[in-house]
Amino acid sequence: MKPEEIYQNLKDLSDRLGVTVSDGNFRKTSIKVKSGHCVVKSKQYFIMDKHKSLHDKIDILVSFLTTMDHEDLYLLPTIRELLNRSSERNHRRLSKRSEDPVVRGCGVLQ
Repeated sequence: MKPEEIYQNLKDLSDRLGVTVSDGNFRKTSIKVKSGHCVVKSKQYFIMDKHKSLHDKIDILVSFLTTMDHEDLYLLPTIRELLNRSSERNHRRLSKRSEDPVVRGCGVLQ
């Protein structure tokens, strides 16, 4: 599957989960802004920096979608695989961090 198709499928999945994905130009802001999830007037949005590479957009959106409940939805096998791999990586990273006595219990994700 082409990266453009993957990204569109991820945006479609977000839509099915009630989160609207839109691209924004963050270069015009005078403060540092990152892509991410927000809620405005009870509506969920994921604002993506339009200047990110397509690969980065996919990674960012996949990381977000792994936090959403999507197990009961039909997903194309490629999309499910991406989400599962990302979820496993996050789980391993958190497991390693919880073994560090200084970090244990702080609940901060990097």
